[in-house]
Amino acid sequence: MLYFSRFKMILIWLAVAATVVLAAPNLIPASTLAQLPSWVPKRQMTLGLDLQGGSHILLEMNQNDLIKDRLETTRDEIRTLLRDAKIGYTGLGGTGRTLQVRITDPAQLDAAKKALKTLTDPVAAGLFTGGSIQEMALDDSEPGLLKFTVTDAGIKYRTSTALAQSIEVVERRVNELGTTEPIVQRQGDDRILVQVPGLQDPQRLKEILGQTAKLTFQMVDQSMPVQDALKGRPPAGSTVLYSQDDPPVPYLIENRVIVSGENLVDAQATYNSQNNEPVVSFRFDSKGAARFGQATAQNVGKLFAIILDNQVISAPQIREPILGGTGQISGNFTAQSANDLAVLLRAGALPATLTVIEERTVGPGLGQDSIHAGKVAGIIGSILVVAFMFVAYGFLGFLANIALAVHVAMIVGLLSLLGATLTLPGIAGIVLTIGMAVDSNVLIYERIREERRAGRSVIQAIDTGFSKALATIVDSNVTSLIATVVLFYLGTGPVKGFAITYAIGILTTVFTAFTFTRLLVSIWLRRARPKELPRAPITFVPPGTKIPFMGIRRWTFALSSALSILSVVAFMSVGINYGIDFKGGSLIEVQSKSGDANLADIRGRLSELNIGEVQVQQFGAPNDVLIRVGTQDGGENAEQTVIDKVRGELQDQYDFRRVEVVGPTVSGELAKQGTIAMIVALVGILVYVWFRFEWQFAVGAIVATVHDVVMTLGFFVISGLEFNQSSLAAILTIIGYSLNDTIVVYDRVREDLRKYKRMPLPQLLNNAINETLSRTTLTSVTTSLALLALVLFGGEVIRSFTLAMLFGVVFGTYSSIFIAAPLLILFKLRPQASADEEKPVGGGKAVAT
Repeated sequence: MLYFSRFKMILIWLAVAATVVLAAPNLIPASTLAQLPSWVPKRQMTLGLDLQGGSHILLEMNQNDLIKDRLETTRDEIRTLLRDAKIGYTGLGGTGRTLQVRITDPAQLDAAKKALKTLTDPVAAGLFTGGSIQEMALDDSEPGLLKFTVTDAGIKYRTSTALAQSIEVVERRVNELGTTEPIVQRQGDDRILVQVPGLQDPQRLKEILGQTAKLTFQMVDQSMPVQDALKGRPPAGSTVLYSQDDPPVPYLIENRVIVSGENLVDAQATYNSQNNEPVVSFRFDSKGAARFGQATAQNVGKLFAIILDNQVISAPQIREPILGGTGQISGNFTAQSANDLAVLLRAGALPATLTVIEERTVGPGLGQDSIHAGKVAGIIGSILVVAFMFVAYGFLGFLANIALAVHVAMIVGLLSLLGATLTLPGIAGIVLTIGMAVDSNVLIYERIREERRAGRSVIQAIDTGFSKALATIVDSNVTSLIATVVLFYLGTGPVKGFAITYAIGILTTVFTAFTFTRLLVSIWLRRARPKELPRAPITFVPPGTKIPFMGIRRWTFALSSALSILSVVAFMSVGINYGIDFKGGSLIEVQSKSGDANLADIRGRLSELNIGEVQVQQFGAPNDVLIRVGTQDGGENAEQTVIDKVRGELQDQYDFRRVEVVGPTVSGELAKQGTIAMIVALVGILVYVWFRFEWQFAVGAIVATVHDVVMTLGFFVISGLEFNQSSLAAILTIIGYSLNDTIVVYDRVREDLRKYKRMPLPQLLNNAINETLSRTTLTSVTTSLALLALVLFGGEVIRSFTLAMLFGVVFGTYSSIFIAAPLLILFKLRPQASADEEKPVGGGKAVAT
């Protein structure tokens, strides 16, 4: 185990050097990197929106718009086809997903079906998917009546096509804003995720993304005054539309579209040369120019309307034919609103309305504060862990600290290489892996000490220690990895960022602890040729400790049962403080522009806005305030209206540092995903432990883990901490950590079962726990030190996450000793254990594992 060939040593050092080189650009300012030669690695970690500021917006397509448009198109086709075929009809109309038409002459029914056959013909589903689908289904069961219904497959096809088109439009609109490296990607069947780093004006982004931008040029119907149309009924073929003015002005508009926005090839914000007012200049393609020229030539002296999303922008008079295919749109524009309209027109219209169902916006100031807090917490946590390892293991601790530095460099280097996004929870993941990476070294070093006490030479003890620790390291890290994989696939946003960082940390831990540390130790052995293992300044758990843990198992069972019942009762009666991730609503963090924040004044001003339940509390510094607004009854759009009202009321005195809006649709999905994630993680771990050990071990590990989860939920209830997505990530990580601890104890139990064939199970469990007590204690302390640094210096945003983690580490250590191990007696791992419990030596048979 301690021999390394020259080739293997070179490979290891090359791997370490490569990761250091990949990680180095993150320590160099971007301006300096730009001046270095092109062959120098320059890729840095991508900072998440919570660190560099920006907006995360989730848009949902309105399928009802697509169905409505499809039915309107189908109705026009039916009218045209029947007229061309000279077939009489009546009652053309419909509701929901169905259109119907009655053929007046029964003798023409077959001819009508033949004329309308093209409506039900299959359409190609796609180039790569292959096959075809039927968009419309015909029902002719009622005599003389034809019913056309949009099929489920047709809706799915239309939605998929419209979503692809919408993504292109959204990308064009976002790129027109001049932002850097925006992310626009499909999410699910009818949603689009938009992430724009460094955006200073998220409100403008929402306005641009939320508009369908369907532009049409239509004639104004001047056959009757618009007021008469409002009082009575508009003429056939005309509709009353309103302008964007305040108050809005009504216009009677002909339904016939002269030219639409599809014929635009360019639109630019300019100024009117006569009055210097902002206008939008446009240019049509050849087809649009011909139509527009013909219409204006035929209607000189009449009014025509420029309509955007069923609102009249302006309605100028046609003074002369416009034949050049160019023109101007004038209105009450500002420079920005004219530019935004030009952006919308250049990008094109959306095929359906997109609704904001989730928004998370972080200001650049808060992002810088989070980076600073993360750096401080990381440095302090690292110093505490490094100091503790040196105190606990002396020179071997020094070697472990070198491996720890390489471990961090590997995480940063791999994150940079993969282009992964580093979020604030991701920083927490790095700090946490610093604490947990020590665990593998502790496992190895404790094994080495144990083998040395058993009489082996220094070289033999080190070689055997590494060899025996390998299986335990693999088992303990795989269980953590299972929970992390679940977290990655079922989590979103920052939670997924944490999972990526944590997973990379788990993988690099195995390499640095088992390979790189082993290399450093082998080099030290060859050069120093020690006669004894280095002494540690402090011994935390004396060798030969024999604490009778099993003697008090009934008391610990009773205590844990009582606390678990109390937690469940508190959860059912008092309830947990769910964040907006799970119950919907809005969360707004503001900072006073001058002096301390006036909470009473904020409450008073917001209470007058009629926006429902509002909570206002201090958040960290005296000038920081956190505002929570309950979910609105009006749906997704009402949630966005709340933000507009609060911003309008407070923006003169407060800077908006963070805005999160989660609509009822997303909150319900997140709650469901959280429950599924918990169940999937537990089932995955159960299967793995059952496969590696026996069913008693698997069930015992799950019971102990569920105990830790219940305790953590009780902690959230009693402490009143907000339970959000990050809290869910904390619980899933606690599941992995608790199992990590339990597997270490179980691995020693399995080993002792083979070694001591006739030892009573309680005595064997006591031995196993005492043998691993030093490892359990040291790992718990190092992880707690890293988490404590996050709690104290990591900032308010992740405090609930890190407090839950710290609590879970403490109870995870407790459960692995006082719950997981005693359960093996309860499950009769050795059938005669209860009979032999009081004897110094028993006669039970060992379970073969």
